[in-house]
Amino acid sequence: MIRPATMWRAFFSAIGIVLIILGLECLAIDSATFVSQTNEDSAASQAFGNLLAATPAGSSRVFRPTEWFPWSLLAIGSIVVLYSISLRPGAAQG
Repeated sequence: MIRPATMWRAFFSAIGIVLIILGLECLAIDSATFVSQTNEDSAASQAFGNLLAATPAGSSRVFRPTEWFPWSLLAIGSIVVLYSISLRPGAAQG
């Protein structure tokens, strides 16, 4: 039987690791462009294998992380992982 404390530990470990990975990715990039397509455009792209289109259809958003953002993600992710390690095995039993 899986105890609830084990599930909480896994949950917080996963959240912390995701935050650390996002922080490392934000350190590596200058900007990221998110492109949204309409249903018709994406269906046509999939049908013809147009994966490397020169001009993406639809709206796009550019995300430029500030200098403090990746470090904040890394710090919060590290704190959450340390918290998950410090959870007692029988803490959530009632």
